[in-house]
Amino acid sequence: MLQIQENVSLKNFNTFGVEANAKYFVEINRKEELAELFLDPQWKQNGMLVLGGGSNMLLLNDFDGLVIRMNIRGIEHRISHDDVFIEAGAGEVWNDLVNFCVVRGYAGLENLSLIPGSVGASPIQNIGAYGVELKDVFRSCCAFELATGTFKTFTKEDCHFDYRESIFKSELKGHYIIVSVKFQLSLVPNFNLKYGAIGQELANRSITLPTIKDVSQVVSHIRVSKLPDPSTIGNAGSFFKNPIIGAGKFDALLAKFPEVVHYPAGDGQVKLAAGWLIEQCGWKGKTVGHTGTWKNQALVLVNHGGATGQEVYAFSSEIIDSVYAKFGVWLQREVNIIGEIK
Repeated sequence: MLQIQENVSLKNFNTFGVEANAKYFVEINRKEELAELFLDPQWKQNGMLVLGGGSNMLLLNDFDGLVIRMNIRGIEHRISHDDVFIEAGAGEVWNDLVNFCVVRGYAGLENLSLIPGSVGASPIQNIGAYGVELKDVFRSCCAFELATGTFKTFTKEDCHFDYRESIFKSELKGHYIIVSVKFQLSLVPNFNLKYGAIGQELANRSITLPTIKDVSQVVSHIRVSKLPDPSTIGNAGSFFKNPIIGAGKFDALLAKFPEVVHYPAGDGQVKLAAGWLIEQCGWKGKTVGHTGTWKNQALVLVNHGGATGQEVYAFSSEIIDSVYAKFGVWLQREVNIIGEIK
């Protein structure tokens, strides 16, 4: 029997650690419980927020509706020739899934090691790191449709993946709840080591023929060295997207700032390093009130203790304005903003 709780603190359910209360709160452990929940029409009429690991959101206010915490677990796998097919429940911790695959020699997720959050949130955000995105290994997902109370399978093409985007963040936002995700991995590694930090760290370890485990450990090491642990200091990882601009605009920027950090983005576009832009504006390691940027990575905003969502949001706006004033480039927030700006 589902238990609907009232007036529940969300402080421990968001990695930023900001205080906010949910008017109603329920935990889902089996996909059938979603159908049971929405048999009651009141939950379709109230506001709704789906929580996984709470790692990619900023809560601005109390949530005056129903918060659904997805806790569906389980990992299944089968092998066909060199292909490995994985299905994981939406409530699985993302890095637990990565470790499950790495220790078994299933290649494809190693560059995505130590990304916080849950499996169910991964397609919504099209998570990515070090040259690999979720869409590179995604096969399909099963999602619950609120309007009909039925389950639907979404293929890669259905999801309209883009840089940190999917159909679940745009036209279908709020219409579906992901309950499980299928991935296609391989027994034959095809490593993506183009990001310099990975190659450099492998060289530091005198590794010339890396294994899946080697790459995962190196990526984890790099992330730990740059990013704060949410269990000790509140944060949501990268707060901003790396901006992508056209070649013409980039050439003008390069002429003015020859040292600008950049990467090819295909189709004549260039991806800029948001952290570098922010650092050049003097924000790295800066503290304002209860919030600030992380000392080792300007792309990460942190809660030094007692910060409100409104305070963090206002701070992020100052950074956006500062970067635009210096470089003429608008930063976009990668973190999902939940609530009303005051």
